[in-house]
Amino acid sequence: MHELSVETLLIILFVLIILSACFSGSETAMMSVNRYRLRHLANAKVKGAHRAAELLDRPDRLIGFILLGNNLVNILAASISSVIALRLYGEDSVVLASLMLTVVVLIFAELTPKTLAILHPEKIAFPAAFVIKPLLKITYPLVWVINTIANGLLAMFGVSSKSGQSEHLDSDELRTVVNEAAAMIPQRHKKMLINILDLEKVNVNDIMVPRNEIVGININDDWQEIVTDLKHAEHTRMPVYRDSLEDIVGYIHARNLLTMLDSESDREVFKAAIRAPYFVPEATPLNTQLLNFQRGKRRIGLVVDEYGDIQGLVTLEDILEEIVGEFTTDPGSTIPEIQEQDDGSYIIEGGVTLRMLNRILNLELNTDGPKTLNGLLLETLESIPERGTSVLISGHSMEIKQTKDNVIKVVQLRPYIK
Repeated sequence: MHELSVETLLIILFVLIILSACFSGSETAMMSVNRYRLRHLANAKVKGAHRAAELLDRPDRLIGFILLGNNLVNILAASISSVIALRLYGEDSVVLASLMLTVVVLIFAELTPKTLAILHPEKIAFPAAFVIKPLLKITYPLVWVINTIANGLLAMFGVSSKSGQSEHLDSDELRTVVNEAAAMIPQRHKKMLINILDLEKVNVNDIMVPRNEIVGININDDWQEIVTDLKHAEHTRMPVYRDSLEDIVGYIHARNLLTMLDSESDREVFKAAIRAPYFVPEATPLNTQLLNFQRGKRRIGLVVDEYGDIQGLVTLEDILEEIVGEFTTDPGSTIPEIQEQDDGSYIIEGGVTLRMLNRILNLELNTDGPKTLNGLLLETLESIPERGTSVLISGHSMEIKQTKDNVIKVVQLRPYIK
């Protein structure tokens, strides 16, 4: 080194700083690249993506090589800067030269390349992979020794080099990924994906039709009354019971049966068409129940509590609406429980579930406690309210319009009040 001119040493120092910047930028780019996008690009055979993916399969070796190279060039740069300072200004200038080199390395070999790598990781990582991979093979014995020593030190503190952070995303992390997808996913599709992820947090008792609102067929009724009920049924599948829901028989598919119901003798045809009841525990998550409906090729189930008592009814359509929303843009046309008024308020039946209200009217009512509007109002007021009683919940004015049998039957909800 003493035989080299100052000009040559300055050129070597300049090259070493550039190499240090390359090592720093490559390290940050490799660690910043999105692993899932990288796999997609590797499968699509994007140039450099496959090599980068292979390097990241063993991050300890990659980091070992980059740090080895980065520290080597930085130490050489420090030595050369000291030699240059000694030749030009004497021993007193060595400390000043070290400080100046520190600033230069910090700005040009650390901060700038790393910032650029964070902003454009793929543009730096993919070309760098072509250079790093062959160099890693050449220096592998030395890198292996360094990694072995480092992993041994980690083992002394009970840390395994193989117990790195899992790349698998849980539902909350995946929800964050979907929310941050921004313009990459259409808003409606994004909402559907979020709703699918939320299914595991919602149980069937959150969306079921309450027991007192279940419409069914009493098999002990007069035959003509049964035929009339079937012809005027609002649902294609209806529960069949003997006198009360406690004595459930099964359910009937009304539309397929109407063509056969012409005479008294068809009562036997009616009985033969009854399918066995299907019971669902009230704590079953919606994602589980959706799969259960699919496996059993069913579309309707009776929700029971821990004692086997029927609490309500859940259908496949109810679960699908949790994902895609209502199958209409005009809730009032198909949901008689919610009617919009001319003044912008809504007349709502007390048995409507809070989740339905939130979904249809874009409210943010708390669903962790009571499941229906009636239950929410009773919990808030802590008594059976009289007609005309008003209460403010989550910024919404709610006026009780009708109560019957200790139950709030009709409520008028007014728009949000600040």
